[in-house]
Amino acid sequence: MNQLDLNKRVAVITGGAQGMGYATAQRMLASGAAVALWDIDAQRLEQARETLKPSGKVITAVVELTDQASVEAATQATLAALGRIDILVNNAGITGGNGTTWELAPEVWRRVIEVNLIGPFLTSRSIVPHMVKQGYGRIVNIASVAGKEGNPNASHYSASKAGLIGLTKSLAKELAKTGVLVNAVTPAAAKTAIFDSMKQEHIDFMLSKIPMGRFLQVDEAASLIGWLASEDCAFSTGAVFDLSGGRATY
Repeated sequence: MNQLDLNKRVAVITGGAQGMGYATAQRMLASGAAVALWDIDAQRLEQARETLKPSGKVITAVVELTDQASVEAATQATLAALGRIDILVNNAGITGGNGTTWELAPEVWRRVIEVNLIGPFLTSRSIVPHMVKQGYGRIVNIASVAGKEGNPNASHYSASKAGLIGLTKSLAKELAKTGVLVNAVTPAAAKTAIFDSMKQEHIDFMLSKIPMGRFLQVDEAASLIGWLASEDCAFSTGAVFDLSGGRATY
């Protein structure tokens, strides 16, 4: 593992109780950061806190990311416990299952947009003013290769991630002179719990599109996210970093 310097930094990781978020928490703790895990699943949060706490300072908050009051409460609780927020990783996301656009229920479509796009808007809206005030911040949005290409039978997910890429670019330009940098990564699929809501034919389709012939490992994602969250990332903002095994190198 290459060494990153996140000493004395405080990171908020949404969807941090499992999968890519949990791996990112591990990497940041190993790099010296204190970590606040925000997630909707209280039981998994407690399990994650117990397994991570030997590695460093970890706090948790049960958060409904689509609810402004819930996000604001978690922000204030994190600031009270850890004193500052230097890093925001907008990792939480759902797929909403698979189906053609005309088959997907409107309430399912809306829920995916709410969690995957409105959630990062609300967390950014709540945390950015604190980053601007301290003159430093790093925001890493976990988008998807689906947001670049548009996966069939996943229009809700693809649209939400395309929107997150657009949010990344707009917010980055707004913050470019403040010391707060905003970037996105576009992973191909990683084998996490999110696969449980996908049809096998959709999983097979995604694998067939990856030139490397394998799925992303969560530790590989955590490595890039960790660098983007560090001071070493100093002149990249509004950028979209490919994590697709060669699928979408643009």
